[in-house]
Amino acid sequence: MAFDPRHRSRTLVDGPGRAPARSYFQAAGFNSDDLKKPLVMVAHEWIGTMPCNLGQRMLAQQVMAGIRAAGGTPMEVNTVSISDGISMGTEGMKASLISREVIADSIELCGIGYSFDAAVIIVGCDKTIPGGAMALARLNLPGLVLYSGSIDPGTFEGHDVTVQDVFEGVGQHAAGKMSDERLAALEAAACPGAGACGAQYTANTMATVLEFMGISAMGTATVGATDSRKENVGERTGRLVMDLLNKGVLPRDLLTRKSFENGIICAASTGGSTNVVLHLLALAREAGIELDIDDFDTISEATPLIGDLRPGGRYVALDWDRAGGTPVLAQKLLAAGKLHGDVMTVTGRTIAEEAADAAEQPGQMVILDAKDALKPTGGLVILKGNLAPEGCVIKVAGEERTHFSGPARVFDREEDAFAAVSARQIHAGDVVVIRYEGPVGGPGMREMLGVTAAIVGEGIGDQVALLTDGRFSGATHGLMAGHVAPEAAVGGPIAAVREGDIITIDIPSRRMDVEISEAEMQSRLASWKAPEPKYKTGVFAKYARGVSSAAEGAITK
Repeated sequence: MAFDPRHRSRTLVDGPGRAPARSYFQAAGFNSDDLKKPLVMVAHEWIGTMPCNLGQRMLAQQVMAGIRAAGGTPMEVNTVSISDGISMGTEGMKASLISREVIADSIELCGIGYSFDAAVIIVGCDKTIPGGAMALARLNLPGLVLYSGSIDPGTFEGHDVTVQDVFEGVGQHAAGKMSDERLAALEAAACPGAGACGAQYTANTMATVLEFMGISAMGTATVGATDSRKENVGERTGRLVMDLLNKGVLPRDLLTRKSFENGIICAASTGGSTNVVLHLLALAREAGIELDIDDFDTISEATPLIGDLRPGGRYVALDWDRAGGTPVLAQKLLAAGKLHGDVMTVTGRTIAEEAADAAEQPGQMVILDAKDALKPTGGLVILKGNLAPEGCVIKVAGEERTHFSGPARVFDREEDAFAAVSARQIHAGDVVVIRYEGPVGGPGMREMLGVTAAIVGEGIGDQVALLTDGRFSGATHGLMAGHVAPEAAVGGPIAAVREGDIITIDIPSRRMDVEISEAEMQSRLASWKAPEPKYKTGVFAKYARGVSSAAEGAITK
């Protein structure tokens, strides 16, 4: 039986009884002919406060032109976005992960409330990407996700820079290694225009992962936000969603166990952000796919690190685009037998078919052959042990240390840790512990880029370790373990750590332990008292009451 392209909108706008609805639509500029066509939601998170999503209104116009040309009626929907980079290190950073749920919820609400037949979800800043994908999985309408693209790198003193350099510049400045004038010049140069953070941080990690999962069109993510080709990408996406609608292809047809494995392989092979663990666990639950935190370690262990991308490597996101983009990565992974080539994508072609059309730039060094891998295994490792019984995640791309042991320096909030780093009170050999920053305790699981970048900028990044029940930015590098679960606020073992306790991180053994006896651990936890909630009303309180462990994706129940 043929799929009805107006499978939902008919009930909204057809027949005499729906005259009031049509009247409202006509007031918004839609005529009677428009309402006889499939109604397609074009959702985005444009906001005038940051560069990441700044080009989305213009990109939406291109998408809508493609939808109209292919016989549909597009309708624009807008939701919120929180900039991690701007809010980093402040109370506002707690809003970031919470915004993932708000974005997913609001797009889902509009999808149902307006009976859309299909959807294109344009995404940009970090949490918008999983939020958009989660909404698509919930709605299960014919549709796809389109990444609005990376920012161009800035130029400072003759070399490419990104916002990561600015964060690390703060640490250099605090250590007396950078003047006020040089920091100001770096600040002015690093972010030259529209687009999301310009390396394999969380936004580019998640955008490329969705291509390998099949719900974004292969080759679209690495095209920069201000690249003239993006207009064509938008128009083609509009036509593509109409093709998906006419064929009745649904997101959950594409979101399979194999597609999730491909997404993890993409992240592991490019040294991608640790946030991919949190977001894919959440998306898997929305799509009804069995996925466990340990799967990330298993898959990463079998995947070579072949993307020489910042923050662990040398190149920025647009270098990858010039090298040939995501099809080149897929081609090299397939050649090494490291990818499921039969995974279907929104284009109607498999990953293998898309990879066959890869146009690799001669001599490029951004994406390597597997035989020349930077490391034989991928960039993501899951540790357990008496400090993280449910697990924690560590990124090893660009990190050579596999074992570290030292005294704990314990902080109950990020600001106190940052102050200690700025005052040069953290020393070689220390293990910095930042707790009560988890999904419940934050609430909202702040990223710690301000602290980690300050440590690196100060020149001791290779001499200390850090662990937290919060998160790390995709720009973080060094021996940094995040998502420690259970978190401190629910009585996890990290709450029992005391100043000076010896903590050992052992990557080959996949363990992270504090060197106290089990009896001592239980004694400390027995005397532990849960702190008062930091927010008792509003969205933060609502989130804290309903959020799950980071080991389950920090989803709201």
